[in-house]
Amino acid sequence: MGNQSSRISDLLLRALDNLSQENLKKFKDKLSYSDFERKGTIPRGRLENADRIDTKNLLMEFYGGEAAVDVTIEVFTQIDLRDSAAKLREEREKGYKKKYKEDIKKKYKLIKDMNSRFGDNVILNRRYTNLTIVDRPRQAKEREHEIMAVGWRHAEIMTERASSAMTLATLYKPDKDGQTPQVVVLLGAAGIGKTMTARKIMYDWAAGELYKKKFDYVFYINCRQMNLLNEQGSVADMIFKNWRNTNAPVNHILVKPEKLMFIIDGFDELRFSFDQPKDNLCTDPWEKKSMEIILSSLFRRTVVPESYLMITTRPAALEKLGQCLECSRYAEILGFSEAEREEYFHKFFENEREARQALRSVKANEILFTMCFVPFVCWIICTVLKQELEKGENLTQTSKTVTGVYMLYLSSLVKPLGNNTKQHLHGNLRGLCSLAADGIWKQKILFEEEEIKKFGLDQENSLPLFLNENIFQKETDCECLYSFIHLSFQEFFAAMSYVLEEDETTTASGIPKKDVKTLLENYGNSKNYLMLTVRFLFGLLNEERMKDLQKKIGCKFSPKIKADLLKWVQVNQQTDLTLPRVHEGIYQSYQLELFHCVYEMYEEDFAVNALAHFTELKLNHNKFTQMDQRALSFCVKHCRSLESLCMYDCTFSLEDHEEELPRRQKWLHQKNHQDKPKHSPIYLLCQALKDPNCKLKKLEFCDCHLTAACCEDLSSLLGSKQTLVELHLAGNNLEESGVQLLCEGLKHANCKLQTLRLKACKLSAACCGELSSALSNNQLLTDLDLSDNELGAMGMQLLCEGLKQPNCKLQRLVPKTQLDIANGQIQGFGSVFTYANWLRCCDLTGSCCGDLSTVLSTSQSLTELDLSYNFSLGDVGVQLLCEGLKHPNCKLQILGYMEKMRVKCLSSTVVNGLQHAPSLPCLENGNIKQRMEWCRLSAACCGFLSSALGTSQALAELNLWGTKLGDSGLQLLCEGLRHPNCKLQKILLGSCSLTAACCGDLSTILSTSQSLTVLELADNKLGDSGAQLLCEGLKHPDCKLQKLILGYCDLTVACCGDLSSVLSTSQTLTELGVKWNNLGDSGVQLLCEGLKHTNCKLQKLQLSGCHFTAACCGDLASALSTNQTLTELILGEKTMDNSGVKQLCEGLKHPNCKLQKLGLSSVNVNEETQRELDAVKKRKPDMVIRIWKNWANGRNYGVRQAKRTTLLKTLNHKGQTERELTQRE
Repeated sequence: MGNQSSRISDLLLRALDNLSQENLKKFKDKLSYSDFERKGTIPRGRLENADRIDTKNLLMEFYGGEAAVDVTIEVFTQIDLRDSAAKLREEREKGYKKKYKEDIKKKYKLIKDMNSRFGDNVILNRRYTNLTIVDRPRQAKEREHEIMAVGWRHAEIMTERASSAMTLATLYKPDKDGQTPQVVVLLGAAGIGKTMTARKIMYDWAAGELYKKKFDYVFYINCRQMNLLNEQGSVADMIFKNWRNTNAPVNHILVKPEKLMFIIDGFDELRFSFDQPKDNLCTDPWEKKSMEIILSSLFRRTVVPESYLMITTRPAALEKLGQCLECSRYAEILGFSEAEREEYFHKFFENEREARQALRSVKANEILFTMCFVPFVCWIICTVLKQELEKGENLTQTSKTVTGVYMLYLSSLVKPLGNNTKQHLHGNLRGLCSLAADGIWKQKILFEEEEIKKFGLDQENSLPLFLNENIFQKETDCECLYSFIHLSFQEFFAAMSYVLEEDETTTASGIPKKDVKTLLENYGNSKNYLMLTVRFLFGLLNEERMKDLQKKIGCKFSPKIKADLLKWVQVNQQTDLTLPRVHEGIYQSYQLELFHCVYEMYEEDFAVNALAHFTELKLNHNKFTQMDQRALSFCVKHCRSLESLCMYDCTFSLEDHEEELPRRQKWLHQKNHQDKPKHSPIYLLCQALKDPNCKLKKLEFCDCHLTAACCEDLSSLLGSKQTLVELHLAGNNLEESGVQLLCEGLKHANCKLQTLRLKACKLSAACCGELSSALSNNQLLTDLDLSDNELGAMGMQLLCEGLKQPNCKLQRLVPKTQLDIANGQIQGFGSVFTYANWLRCCDLTGSCCGDLSTVLSTSQSLTELDLSYNFSLGDVGVQLLCEGLKHPNCKLQILGYMEKMRVKCLSSTVVNGLQHAPSLPCLENGNIKQRMEWCRLSAACCGFLSSALGTSQALAELNLWGTKLGDSGLQLLCEGLRHPNCKLQKILLGSCSLTAACCGDLSTILSTSQSLTVLELADNKLGDSGAQLLCEGLKHPDCKLQKLILGYCDLTVACCGDLSSVLSTSQTLTELGVKWNNLGDSGVQLLCEGLKHTNCKLQKLQLSGCHFTAACCGDLASALSTNQTLTELILGEKTMDNSGVKQLCEGLKHPNCKLQKLGLSSVNVNEETQRELDAVKKRKPDMVIRIWKNWANGRNYGVRQAKRTTLLKTLNHKGQTERELTQRE
């Protein structure tokens, strides 16, 4: 009051000081005989000798502060000092505004947290964070997507919505038609920030940062308080209530109603009826009426119609508001975007370190971080985390599971409630649970009002912070639907419905009982809509959580279903590949989802029992979130039988685990790691693997985007995990620094590693010194793969230093890809370098082969040397190699020389060496399949190979795939194959440019060789005449061949009689492959004659792509019903229609049929045929029927095809198509 008197005193004195002496005399004269404000006149005697100060004092004393200003303005006007009157009026208004704004700033500067101590307030601007506000109504589908989205998808939706976002400053900007809205309705769900936004508008206006020129005055009306007012009032009274004193200049304020804005906050809370007759409404802002009528008059624009309105409301009240108001603009608050959430955390936690710590723990839980888009939820989570920090708790433990945090959220809402309210809460809680479960089963997330009433949730305060109202625009009107604030809350309450003990109320309500077994049975077929519900179910059954929540809310929980969950996990343990899609771009394996469930319960005994049978785990193509990593690490730690953990093409999001370190280690950790992340992405997993109870033997991280940072954790693991014997890290960007760290672990006394694969890890010569040192110290490492790394000549030389050390026990070395060992840099290998030396694709030249030769001649245990993909060895180089091969000490068993591009193959010098290598049982010189035109063995070379075959007592397998040796080359080889000393068992001659001309020699070999059991001739133009010649040898009683592959050999029906004769006479042939030959129906029918013969011993037959139809399927069925040995039949023929498959089924059902595996093309299988196949499976459940969607190219042979077949078998069971497999390949 004193401040106001002082302000008025200064204002009057300035006005009088500006008067001339003459005008002052006129002013006092007019004042002395005029009756203003009906208070009479100031005595002339007091005014006559008064100076300016005295006159001012007399005015204030006689009329009072505000009236004195009014009188002064009136006198100025009467004595024709209109400029002075206008100036005084303007200065007074400025004073009013300034004083009002000062008061508003003080009033709205501070906010009080609901759970803060008395006197504890927070400065608004230090806490308030901008919200995403959109100006267009959402469709129901948009809201559905928003409710269901989690993690990056939710962030994407919020970003998309924000592209059309408004700011508070633009709410009253003209629209596209140039119309400025007078009424803005700000929609938002409970807890979304409507009231905080209203307070922020009030403060920013008062601070001159918002609507500075638009509004002279902004008034705040709290609808909750309006409900409590019983007495009559007026618009003027509302203005008075915003003023801190009773002398508000309302008359002056109302002079310019177009410069006023009323913020009406919480329209949905008003209990009034707004269907007032127009006659009842007021037009005079001073007219006193009930608050119901006053507000109706404001809404219906009968009083101060020129003023502006901002109304905040929940969507459910929009229809009610529309009955009394024509709105110009609707805007909706969506909540916090991802960036806004992070900003809020930093504002909430004034300590920067605590803010980062809290944000890390919440972001690690993507569902929890998603829920923070609701400001009230965000506030509660921050409050809970702050309380935990003040107690010295580890935030990682507080927010470790989604269920745990949701239960904290629920209990924090319940905590301030009294006993009566809690009793009411029990009913609401059960209703929410029943509504949620009903919606989950019906896959429904938007509920009508009837459903809300059905579950008793139409009462006031029915937990609005869980249930939202949504208004959706239809073609002609609006409809009101309800949803949980997010799908995860619906899933949480649905899960709770299974653990809440039933009471009399539940039974009487008619709500069906929930059977957890039905839930779990449907989970596998739910397309993931039950996924989070099941996770929450596990989480709610944590014993400590049940007790805590039972204590806080009074509801009883039943742990009876825990045994069902344990059994379900045990039954559903799978170690094969499964790739169900969780949401676009992210794959999760079935095992990982089980792990999430077990992790949610977070009980050690349960985890150990549930995961007891896991021995192997494959998790491919996963993008591991931080939550995934926590679940995986927890479960791996408790998989006491796990021996193998394999990951391929996975990524790991980075998480800072500094808070998990013991406090004494934190300072050292921070000091030593100031410029790099505290830990690698695989830190948690490595910590779990270090557990003494973990017995892991094999660990694979192939193509998992690991970097050098991960090697510190892996090195620590190597030095502590004594069961770990195999580590695969192929395809990761480890570089030199990573390998140096790994070597520290390899040198550790506790390291028991035997196999280390570092293929394609971007290594260079710089790391080879460390590797050499590790090789000379580690006496257990036997297999080291360094392929596809640019080690160079210097790198190889450094490695050799370690290999020569007596302590080195390495058996396999694989250093391939662009090794430029061009100048004879490789020195003699030590005698302990054993089993294998792979130098694949190393760009070796002839000059380096002398050193390799020395290795071969000195090593007593080197058994495998792979020189594949070296294009420049030349005759000289191979000749040098052969010097070593001829040495009596050479123990080499396998020599590999595989090509897929243009290569120069072994020349005669190699053969010269081979014939002096008595221990060499296997020469691999191929697996060449594409563009091998330049890969021809010379006649001289084949002669030397022939000589080797005739002298070697151990050579058992020769792979010459794709070497284009031709008929003449093969004829020379046959000389060696016929030698009585030849022990060769397997020869692969696919794609070798052979014709019928060589088949006579091969036939002779078949009839004479006592060791040859496998002959592969695929992709050679042998023709019918060639096949007929081969059959002569196959029918010979001395023929020992067991497997013959003639795929894509230009065969027709003409040779099928001969093949049939072989089937009926050969006592050893068990596998025949003739796929992708044009045999036709007649050819297959002839083969069936042989199959039906009692002497037929065939077990596997491949007929894919042989151009037969249903016409021959009766013969096949007959063969199946009579043949006693055939166990595998591949018939992937697109021209065989459904009638053919049905005929086959008759043979398959026959009791004599011994078939175990059948391959078909799915284009031939309709529903009726599928029923026939199902009937076969029912009768013979052990039979495997593989159905391919599309057949691969017929020329796709070899290892890849075998791998493809295996994958197809697995993926077909899971509904994966071959196209998906092809993409993965």
